[in-house]
Amino acid sequence: MMKLEGALYPWRFRLMLGLLALMVGAIVWRIFDLQVVDRDFLIGQGDARSLRHIPIPAHRGLITDRNGEPLAVSTPVTTLWANAKELQVAKDKWPELAAALGQDRKALTERLEAQANKEFIYLVRGLTPEQGQQVLDLKIPGVYGIEEFRRFYPAGETTAHMVGFTDIDDHGREGVELAYDEWLAGVPGKRQVIKDRRGRLIKDVQVTKNAKAGKPLALSIDLRLQYLANRELRNAIIENGAKAGSLVIMDVKTGEILAMVNQPTYNPNNRRNLQPAMMRNRAMIDVFEPGSTMKAISMSAALETGRWKPSDKVEVYPGTLQLGKYTIRDVSRTEGPVLDLTGILINSSNVGMSKVAFDIGGETIYHLAQKIGLGQPTGLDFPGERVGNLPNYREWRKAETATLSYGYGLSVTAIQLAHAFSVLANNGRMVPLSLIHVDEAPKATQVIPENVAKTMQGMLQQVIEAPRGVFRAQVPAYHVAGKSGTARKTSVGTKGYAENSYRSLFAGFGPMSDPRYAIVVVIDEPSKAGYFGGLVSAPVFSKVMSGTLRLMNITPDNLPPTQQANAGPPAAAVKANGGRG
Repeated sequence: MMKLEGALYPWRFRLMLGLLALMVGAIVWRIFDLQVVDRDFLIGQGDARSLRHIPIPAHRGLITDRNGEPLAVSTPVTTLWANAKELQVAKDKWPELAAALGQDRKALTERLEAQANKEFIYLVRGLTPEQGQQVLDLKIPGVYGIEEFRRFYPAGETTAHMVGFTDIDDHGREGVELAYDEWLAGVPGKRQVIKDRRGRLIKDVQVTKNAKAGKPLALSIDLRLQYLANRELRNAIIENGAKAGSLVIMDVKTGEILAMVNQPTYNPNNRRNLQPAMMRNRAMIDVFEPGSTMKAISMSAALETGRWKPSDKVEVYPGTLQLGKYTIRDVSRTEGPVLDLTGILINSSNVGMSKVAFDIGGETIYHLAQKIGLGQPTGLDFPGERVGNLPNYREWRKAETATLSYGYGLSVTAIQLAHAFSVLANNGRMVPLSLIHVDEAPKATQVIPENVAKTMQGMLQQVIEAPRGVFRAQVPAYHVAGKSGTARKTSVGTKGYAENSYRSLFAGFGPMSDPRYAIVVVIDEPSKAGYFGGLVSAPVFSKVMSGTLRLMNITPDNLPPTQQANAGPPAAAVKANGGRG
C-alpha cells in the first residue's frame, strides 16, 4: 500500500525534499555569511553590548617658579558616579551610601528618586583615592568610580593672584592657569574594556589612545621674593588700616616679573567663602592716577628736550599757581622760593613741575609717557588686565599740561608704573615684560637717551638721600633711587575726588652701582598714621628692596669706609647696648 501511494504521488515527496534542502541551504548560507563574509556584524553587535571605552585622565602640566619650586601640581582624586536605574533596586543600601559619602540621607534619597531614569549622575567629586575606595568597597549596585586629577597650590594665597586656579573639570579659570590653559592642559587617552550588562568590568582589553600630559610651565617669579613681598605688604595694610594694596618687583634687565602680590588675597585650595573682590589681581586690573611718581617721567621729558638741565632754577613762591579757576598747590613747604630741577623732585613741587611742563609742552610729556608704556598694553595678555588711559588733546592747554606733569588726568596700573621706572633704571632701554622665566635677556629698545636716564638716576637717588629726601625709603648698605606719590581717589558715581580717600605710592630701583630691580608699592586708602607715599609706601619699598638685594646676593654699594667699620660700633650703639659691646 505504501509503495502504491509513493508511486501514485512522487511529486509530493520530491517537493518536500526540495523544500527541506532549500531551508538547510539557506541556514548554511546564513551561517557562512555571518561567520565568514559579514563577520564584522556579529563582532560589532557583541562589542556594542559589552565593549566600552573608558577615558584615561591626562595629567595637567606642572607650574613652577623660576627656581623649580612647585606652584601648581595635579594630584589624583576619585570621582564617584551612579547609574540611578540600577540603584533603584538597592534602595535598602541608600542610607549606607549616604553615610559613606557624608551626605544627608534625605537629600540623597530625594535626588536619586528624582533622577531614577538617568544612567549617569555624579555622586561626589574630588575624593582622595582612599576615600573613594572605601565607598566602592561597599559593593553597592550602580555605584562606580572614575580616576581624575585635582589641582593643588603649595604656596596658597601667596601666589593666588598670579597663578590663578582651575575649576572642578580641571580647566583654567583665573591667572596663569587660564592664560596658558592650552599649554598646561593634557589630552585624555582611551582604554578599551569589556563590561557585562550591569556595567561591571570583565576584562581590560587594551589602551587605544595614550593620555598626553600637559606641558610644564616655569614662571618668572622667585617664590622667595613672593613670600617677602606678600609679608611686607600684608603688614603695611594692617599697620596703616588700609583697604588694599599691590606690590611688584621686576628685573629691569630681563623684563621678568619676580614678584607680584596683592592684598586682600585668598586661598585657591579652599574657595568656599571666597569673595569676588579677593580674586582681583589689583597690580594688573586696578587703574589709578600715578600722582607725583609721574614727575620722574615729566622731568625726563624736560631733560630730553635739551632745554633744561638739573641745575636750572624755577621760582615756586608762594607755593600756588593760579590757572583761571584752577589753583595748583604744593602740598608741603619747599626749601625756598626758588628750586632747581632736582629740588623740584625732592620737594615734590607741583608748581615747579608745572612751570617746566609749560615750557616743553604737554605733548612732549605725552609722547615720552606713551613710549615707556603708560596707558599702553603690556603684552602680557593676562586675563582681565587693563590698559589704563593716557589722554591726548588737540590743544594742550595749561591746565591739562600741568595735571599730566604731576600725575593727574591719566590712569595706569602698578605693572605699567614698574615697567616705566625700569626704563630709567636700565639706562633708557625698554625690554618686554614677561611672566615666564627667560634664559636670556631679550633685545632692548632705547626709548630715552642714555645720558638722560643716567642723569635721572642721580636725581632720583637724591630724592631719597638728600637731607629733605624720602629717608624712609633708604636701604642700609645700598644706594637706591625712587619717587613717592600721593593721589586722591576719584569719587565713584560723581565727578571729582572723594574726601579723605588717597592712594599712597612709591616707585624706585637699585642698587645704583648697577640698577637691577624696580619695585612699585601701592597702598589703597590708608587710614591711620597718614596717607603720604613717603610715609606709608616708602618703608615698604625699603624693606622689600633690602630683602631682594640680599636674597639675590647683590654686592652692597654703600658700606662705610673700612677703617670706620674696623673701629668698632659707634658710641651711641655702645650706650644703647648698655656698654656691654
